Amino acid sequence: MATAAANIARTDAAPRLLFIATIFTGSFLLFLMQPMIARMALPRLGGAPAVWNSAMLVYQALLLGGYAYAHVIGRLTPRRQAALHLILFLCATLWLPLGLGSATMPTYISPILWVPWLLLASIGPLFFIVSAQAPLIQRWIAIHSPDTNPYTLYIASNLGSFGGLLAYPLLVEPLIPIASQSVLWSAAYGVLLVLMAGCALLLPSRGTTAKDASAEASSRPSAMQRLQWIALAAVPSGMILATTSHLTTDLVAMPLIWVIPLGLYLLSFSFAFSTESRLTRLLTRYFPLILIIAGTIAGSGKVFNLWSSVAADLVLLFGTAVTLHHALYRMRPPVAHLTDFYLCMSAGGVVGGLFGALIAPALFDALYEFPILIVAAALLIPVRSDATALTPLHRRWSVIAAFLLSMWAGGLFGPQSDVMMALLLVVIAFLARWTIGHRVVFSVMIAALMLGLGGWSSIIMSLTGDVRSRSYFGIYTVADTKDARTLYHGTTIHGIQLLTPGLQTYPTSYYGPLSGVGVSLRAAPKLYGAHARIGVVGLGTGTLACYARSGQSWRFYEIDPEVARIARDSSKFSFLSRCLPDAPVEIGDARLTLARAPRQSADMLVIDAFSSDAIPMHLLTREAIASYGRVLAADGLLLFHISNRYIDLKPVLSAAASADGWHAVYRDYEPPKKDARYYGGRSVWIAFTRSSETLLQLKSHSPGPNAWSAMSAPSGFSPWTDDYGSILPLLRKP
Repeated sequence: MATAAANIARTDAAPRLLFIATIFTGSFLLFLMQPMIARMALPRLGGAPAVWNSAMLVYQALLLGGYAYAHVIGRLTPRRQAALHLILFLCATLWLPLGLGSATMPTYISPILWVPWLLLASIGPLFFIVSAQAPLIQRWIAIHSPDTNPYTLYIASNLGSFGGLLAYPLLVEPLIPIASQSVLWSAAYGVLLVLMAGCALLLPSRGTTAKDASAEASSRPSAMQRLQWIALAAVPSGMILATTSHLTTDLVAMPLIWVIPLGLYLLSFSFAFSTESRLTRLLTRYFPLILIIAGTIAGSGKVFNLWSSVAADLVLLFGTAVTLHHALYRMRPPVAHLTDFYLCMSAGGVVGGLFGALIAPALFDALYEFPILIVAAALLIPVRSDATALTPLHRRWSVIAAFLLSMWAGGLFGPQSDVMMALLLVVIAFLARWTIGHRVVFSVMIAALMLGLGGWSSIIMSLTGDVRSRSYFGIYTVADTKDARTLYHGTTIHGIQLLTPGLQTYPTSYYGPLSGVGVSLRAAPKLYGAHARIGVVGLGTGTLACYARSGQSWRFYEIDPEVARIARDSSKFSFLSRCLPDAPVEIGDARLTLARAPRQSADMLVIDAFSSDAIPMHLLTREAIASYGRVLAADGLLLFHISNRYIDLKPVLSAAASADGWHAVYRDYEPPKKDARYYGGRSVWIAFTRSSETLLQLKSHSPGPNAWSAMSAPSGFSPWTDDYGSILPLLRKP
């Protein structure tokens, strides 16, 4: 940080502040745009992975395109660069105010094809031109003040990105409706345009001299240098996604926790691009030890202690990002090739993002990208001058010993006690410490540590069993105990089936007979007759199918095809095969699917899409609830499952009920643990109906100690809409 200030201080104060303000504002707006557009798109496009993977590809392509454009126009004279850039900046104002186009997705077109077209047509020019300003402004300050180190301005760029990242969930989304967000962003774009014009006026009119051109040609980066830049940028980029997936599925599925790894990644540039940062020197020097300790814990897949695992993930990510980004900074080319350098960095970010978001989920049934990236980081460690010299024979025997010890620790030679496993891993860790400085050998040691701590058992599970699978929504594991089989999505239970003969169809978990949904579905014949029409959003293991009665019409709505496959596989869970083998299951985002359903085509509708700790907000807005009401009969019953460790959803639903004339009650039920059929824990269900008679009948047919309780709209709390909503007021106190 101090070096950045010292380098740029050689210019006049006013121009220096102008360049810094411009690069900060542009990066702030870029990271504000992405969650804002996602919030706008969610009600219309849904939350299917095809939608968001397509959106990610568009963002990455536009960012890469912006950096490529900044690189190409660097061949022009400074004033021509400025003129062209300002003209394109002005042309992009035709796409203001910021927002999505009015086109709607036809039913016959795949979102993989249509979503990129919609995003490109709606925000493409704006995203493209704003993304170019970071490398371009750094090039311009180098032209204005040749003695300045422009690379340190990347600190301001990433602080701006970090500010935009935090501002949206913490300030913008909770306080400002979507329509007003769009107007404010558009006004800020106007401010950025003025700042860019001010920077342009500071540029000299002359072009590159013959001497400068000769120096530029002689210092042109080689293909190998460019590949190194790409690799050093790709590993931290991929590790953001791997860390976020690990945190949100295997450790703590806490709302907004994704902000922490992305924030650490952005902050890493602020330290790595500063030559005098003490923290950077410490992390770079001790990064091998971070890999040996934190890398082993994070990459093994084992969770011995929750918060130590969380700490290992975050320390590993930050250490990797700072070390490899600082290596990038130390390999930076002369200023003449600045945009080439940033173009390669952007390409590396795309490679890492594609690997983590698209390639790894398609190839692996577990989070194998995490250990792969850790080994890649070990291969890219800057070589230290004080590294121990090892002969080829020493290196060869170290590798052989490490793998034999890891196989022993991993139980491939027979079961091992925890003490013996720990001793074997300590020996491998000492071998790893001994081989620091020999990249290939050291990376093998890191791999051996992760394999010994749990990697071998995970690989065996992948090769020999069908108990784990993966989709773009996450990793699913089927685990057996003596009496029950459980489906896990990360650490979240998605359903439990008893294995005791005679109890295989007994509803468990959140769906027991005295839970809110249990008493409602058992009352369906009395409420709606023998031919009740029932829809269920969220299939899980298919537990609710065992409440079906002859003559009833059932339909399930499930967003993840992998969940539907697991529920229909009778060798895993037999709720559907035993109770409702011919039940139709519609795949897709439920809000979009139900919008196409006939009016009043259901008597009961169960919304069970948020039993996980991740909340699909677009399924709880007033507009979404109105869509459910359109599908329900006039006296229909709408049930919401809101069990959640971190968020209390009662206020948002009670406010929605009050605003739109629904009668609403909730049932908070925890089954007795002394019951042999008890599996799972407390469940909270909310019932909506427009008919007071239906509500009275529901209460009269709901036995058990936990009665339905009335709900009243909380004072000063507004219901969520497609235009406004925030989870911050609903977070439970720890």
